[in-house]
Amino acid sequence: MSDEGPWLVVGLGNPGREYAANRHNVGFMVADLLASRIGAKFGRSKRAHAEVAEGRLAKPGQYGGGPRLVLVKPLTYMNLSGAPVVSLSQFFKVPVTNVIAVHDELDVPFGQVRAKRGGGEGGHNGLRSMSKSLGSKEYARVRFGIGRPPGRQDPADYVLSDFSGAERKELAFLVDRTADVAEAVVLEGVEWAQNKYHGN
Repeated sequence: MSDEGPWLVVGLGNPGREYAANRHNVGFMVADLLASRIGAKFGRSKRAHAEVAEGRLAKPGQYGGGPRLVLVKPLTYMNLSGAPVVSLSQFFKVPVTNVIAVHDELDVPFGQVRAKRGGGEGGHNGLRSMSKSLGSKEYARVRFGIGRPPGRQDPADYVLSDFSGAERKELAFLVDRTADVAEAVVLEGVEWAQNKYHGN
């Protein structure tokens, strides 16, 4: 099965130390974990304004030989994420159906991870940019729930704030779970991932 893929897994976030722990940057956190799982290191791409890591995703019970992953962290800031994604998808010859966006999601409660294919962007500027640049919404999404902001806090301020102390206690576990969901989408498909992970 070494000819499977490739898959383009895009962790959405903003570059820069000041954004690193923001809710909006959970896509970067998951991408970093996936890179460590496949033994890959991120480096600056010569073809797009992004960091890229490449490797193969081992299937359960196997060592290597699984689908090829191209992990991407756009460095354009969230609103312009689509440009590097489309450049890299064209270079690596990845069809839209093999593109996965990993991102924070206001409409999913904190502690839940959801997978889906296609649909709207829910006001998420990174997804909006990807859909416009790719000319399609039919890529997969792995949605890390951050819930709605408390009180009257502006959602734009909320997503650019750091996780709370209580949330940080669960963050490593949830980032790990989100990486599991992304791997499941690659290995088994969106529907399988939904059946396995949406019940809890």
